[in-house]
Amino acid sequence: MKTKDELPDCPVATTVQLIGSKWKLLILRNLLARPWRFNELRKSLDGISQKVLTDSLRSMEEDGIITRTVYPEVPPRVEYALSGLGESMRPIITAMEEFGAGYKKQKE
Repeated sequence: MKTKDELPDCPVATTVQLIGSKWKLLILRNLLARPWRFNELRKSLDGISQKVLTDSLRSMEEDGIITRTVYPEVPPRVEYALSGLGESMRPIITAMEEFGAGYKKQKE
């Protein structure tokens, strides 16, 4: 997790730094519904590479946005879910969804 001194002064820039990539936003969108396993996420995100998904998940976990749970099974099962901080981003994603739906409707 970044320290306060490592974050931009602007709150919008801070948010963009945390979730500003296309893939992180789409990962958040999925995790708002339920916990997901790695391969489920990869299959649901058309065009994402394994490396980008891995890097995005690690970064989001490090920033405290998601949690990673490893279940003691053979083979190991790993699930990704939103943390409390990640859940607090629900209004942001909902607003983006509403804007996108309205924009598409306007274009009809």
